[in-house]
Amino acid sequence: MRIAYLECFSGISGDMFLGALVDAGVSPDLLKRTVGALGVDARLEISRVDRSGISAVKVDVIAAGEKELPREEFWERQANHQHEPAHSREHKHPHEHDHEHKHEHSQEHGHAHHHPHRGLKEIREVIGKAAISQSARARAVKTFEALGAAEAKIHNTDLEDIRFHEVGAVDAIVDIVCAAVGAEALGVDEWVCSPLNVGGGTVECAHGTFPIPAPATLELLKNAPIYSSEIQKELVTPTGAAIVSVLASRFAQFPRMKTERIGYGAGTRDFKGHPNVVRLSIGEAVGHEAGKTPAEEIVVLEANVDDMTPQVFGYVMERALQAGALDVFATAVQMKKSRPGMLLTVLCRPEESAQLRQLIFTETTTLGVRERREARTTLARRHISVQTRWGEVRMKLATLNGSGSVTNYAPEYEDCRRIAEQQSVPLKTVMQEAIRIFLEKENG
Repeated sequence: MRIAYLECFSGISGDMFLGALVDAGVSPDLLKRTVGALGVDARLEISRVDRSGISAVKVDVIAAGEKELPREEFWERQANHQHEPAHSREHKHPHEHDHEHKHEHSQEHGHAHHHPHRGLKEIREVIGKAAISQSARARAVKTFEALGAAEAKIHNTDLEDIRFHEVGAVDAIVDIVCAAVGAEALGVDEWVCSPLNVGGGTVECAHGTFPIPAPATLELLKNAPIYSSEIQKELVTPTGAAIVSVLASRFAQFPRMKTERIGYGAGTRDFKGHPNVVRLSIGEAVGHEAGKTPAEEIVVLEANVDDMTPQVFGYVMERALQAGALDVFATAVQMKKSRPGMLLTVLCRPEESAQLRQLIFTETTTLGVRERREARTTLARRHISVQTRWGEVRMKLATLNGSGSVTNYAPEYEDCRRIAEQQSVPLKTVMQEAIRIFLEKENG
């Protein structure tokens, strides 16, 4: 079983996590293509930096031409700007003031341009249209909803009423979607996280000065082990906390594993004597860890439908996947009075069952939903990349747990489709070529 272990001794943020993914082997081009698929005004800048003697990868999101700032730098810049003479401010670039990445109720970074706000509905639509896998799309939506739910609870408002400032929303969308795609590309079976160093001191927010960790961060890290070290700065951002809360299956000390790859992702600040990085270790579990079978309890939701158009049925299946369903499928059935119908089946985790049950009642014509719990055991899955004559294709490999023996393999459909469209090559030809190259590598 392959394990990914996150060491957050200097906290974590969205850009730090992306840097660790790249340093651990995730293709920078994959993340850049992901940003392009989102259709937002953003791009990535990827560089290698030094953080207190540690070489690490720094990923910066450039949204609307602006690079995000740590929160305290933004407020210091705001304070200095307010004391400038009026004639000096008049000649500045219009984007050099009011520079704050924020949600309507709080902010994480530093940008505040006068752009419209985006709600979760619009953000789900942006993510839903992106040409990424269904599982990555579902994880990204779930992470954004966790971030929104924390804000909603703090400000005593509904989740759907949370509004994200346009530029701040773009930064968060890029961080979260790239995190979901990059984490999937590593092909690990379990994500484990260390206790998190949240930093210390206070931080300026839109509503005043708050102790660190900020309210949204602390809400997201409920039940996670956290501590504060000598660094009196904000080390865990709300976006970083949201990624960890959704991705990590447990929090523990370094697991028993044979480490194969190590990645360091850099934060923006460079502390003296303290490397401001997050470390990502990937490898095969050994001993007790290797004996674990990735089994889980899932909920099976079923509904019989005999009076709904096929177009609506397909829409419901897409919505269910976006809402976090593990799988959705339809089976043709013969119902009472000999009417042909469809059996809708949704597989999900227990915590997602209430939301998906509501979706079925809202979007279909059924009058009842059956629910049961079952155990699901899955093969270990991972990705490797093969280089075809037209471009890089990821291969998804399924292995018997503990043995490492490959039992199934298949090229990623989205990669093959992208190449087929860009190079005007038949899709089946791209898929066959990827399989051929993979088998040649496997057989030496």
